[in-house]
Amino acid sequence: MNTNPTILDGVANRIGRGPGRWAWVGGAIWLFYLSQPLQSVADRQHGAVRVLGFVTVILFAASYLGFFGLVRWTVKHGDLLPWQRIGYLAVMLLLCLLMIPTAGQTALTGLVYIAACGVMLLSLPAGAALVLTLLAGAEISMRVVPGWRDDGSYGFAIFLGALAVYGMRRAIQRSIELDAARRDMAELAVQEERNRFARDLHDILGHSLTVITVKAELAGKLIAANPQRAASEVADVESLARAALADVRAAVAGYRELSLAGELVSARSALQAAEIKADLPTTVDEVPEDNRELFAWVVREGVTNVVRHSGAKRCTIKLSAGEIEVLDDGKGPTPGGGASGHGLVGLRERADQAEAAVQVGQAPGGGFRLAVKVGR
Repeated sequence: MNTNPTILDGVANRIGRGPGRWAWVGGAIWLFYLSQPLQSVADRQHGAVRVLGFVTVILFAASYLGFFGLVRWTVKHGDLLPWQRIGYLAVMLLLCLLMIPTAGQTALTGLVYIAACGVMLLSLPAGAALVLTLLAGAEISMRVVPGWRDDGSYGFAIFLGALAVYGMRRAIQRSIELDAARRDMAELAVQEERNRFARDLHDILGHSLTVITVKAELAGKLIAANPQRAASEVADVESLARAALADVRAAVAGYRELSLAGELVSARSALQAAEIKADLPTTVDEVPEDNRELFAWVVREGVTNVVRHSGAKRCTIKLSAGEIEVLDDGKGPTPGGGASGHGLVGLRERADQAEAAVQVGQAPGGGFRLAVKVGR
């Protein structure tokens, strides 16, 4: 597939593929103007010369229609080289000159078709130079060739035809640029969705696997001393594993939403398993519905960090309508800040989307503090 579309590719898109291959018929309508040289040949020539005149006009018409076939060829085989473009226009010009002995001045009509094709095939500077050359050639020849009259119609037709095709070329260029921009936006959207999905999986599995690890370690320690408690912890591990699997499946389906109340219950269980005293709110009624999912992510990320890294003995979560705090009495932030983990990066992204501010630092009296406040 051509990933660098050109003007010819844009024209091909206009012509179409499949059933659209017959759209060249629209371009054939403009062959109506070749009726002038045909009529001139019929009026001025006789016998074999007349037949030869008809043949040259028909060959020129075929070269014009061949432009549309050339466009479709570039789609399948790649863009044309400069010499191929110039060579094609040279063949058209040669056929136009061959019409002059039998069609006379009316053969200059062919210059309009050459100018139109040149504007599409060549770069803009080269196309402009070709149009000016053809226009000058038409005007000069009408003044110097005996029997030709200078009415200015051919020069005007060349200019007008080239201008119309230039407008179409600009429209095609804008369309190509717009298509490229749309592809870029689609790729960015896909990349953003991949990042979101990776972030969600990190948050889901990071929290769940941390709790499972802690409970499994606790169960291992309790097998000999308290088999009944160990069995309970193993049952919790199984339950957590099933919940994590359900979360992953829901994330893949794109339907997962966090519950603030559910995350608080899960946080209490995780903290107890890690032998960390939990001071958590018992209700979330004062938190507006719009803030609950963001606050649920804060609970998940904050508690995961407490269990994994803090070495704390106590964890406190404070809730209000527009703010949530997760505090512990552990070792506190690292000298580098300790705020650059993947989970905190993902939390900052979610907070930015909700126009909320994330604060990470030392808790009053020592330890670590994670806070999110809605409405900066």
